[in-house]
Amino acid sequence: MIVRPRPHWLHLLFVRRGSLVTQIFSQQLFILALSSAVVVLHGQVFHWKVTLTSGPFSLMGVALAIFLGFRINASYDRYWEARKQWGAMLVETRNLARKALTLIDQGSDARRFVLALAGLAATTRNQLRGEPATLGTEALLPDELRATLAGVRQPPQRVLLWLAQWLQQERQAGRLQPMLANTMEDSLDALSMAIGSCERIANTPLPFTYSVILHRSAYLYCMLLPFGLVDVIGVMTPLVVTFVSYTFFALEALSDEIEEPFGRAPNDLALDALVIGIEGSLRELLGETPPPPLQPDHNYILR
Repeated sequence: MIVRPRPHWLHLLFVRRGSLVTQIFSQQLFILALSSAVVVLHGQVFHWKVTLTSGPFSLMGVALAIFLGFRINASYDRYWEARKQWGAMLVETRNLARKALTLIDQGSDARRFVLALAGLAATTRNQLRGEPATLGTEALLPDELRATLAGVRQPPQRVLLWLAQWLQQERQAGRLQPMLANTMEDSLDALSMAIGSCERIANTPLPFTYSVILHRSAYLYCMLLPFGLVDVIGVMTPLVVTFVSYTFFALEALSDEIEEPFGRAPNDLALDALVIGIEGSLRELLGETPPPPLQPDHNYILR
């Protein structure tokens, strides 16, 4: 996730980091070269004049813009839903930690339970990113639980099971009233729902054909546009066409990034920072010093 102060409007015109320029530079260079060749040849291909006008491109541009807008909205909806599910995880882990520290009688080791909630967030991040299940859980999960996560297809569910078993032990020991145990189980169900929603987003991409159609349409439009403008604006054709192609290519690249919001692309969710935030909140409830929050790197990217 790109996190930076909004620069001055003049600086914003020339900012490079976060503008997707590096990702689409080769495409932009190709369109610029093609447009320049069209201007030099006066719209001729093998001594045959390509007689296109700007009229059809106006209609095609509107249709392509609507199609591209729908694509970016579909991708952003996945991105925002993923962020809401992680927000729900933050709320439910805080609720469970507070109840474990205040509603369970003396004699229980509530600290293990609270830290395991932070470990649940870490294992969820690891699963969504395809990383080792125990990454970053050394100080959060009990050793016996971490040993069982290797080779498990759903590590977060194993952690949820351990949390539920801990509540069961406290209830059987008489330190947790059955009615209070049911309310805490409801919070565990909410955590399971949030994790399942993130898995649905990660395992169900947008239809591939949708991306193919948009990609082909955008490239064909930008490759034909110089022939429709060369007789109207002349030497300004490469500049105008390159600017138009930047809009289409940049939005397409952005939609590709946020379609899968759990990766490590610059515009993906900052899952590392979210996990650190959850751990910090829970350690503060325990009266311990929270880990320092993550800061953006020199490229203003927060992981």
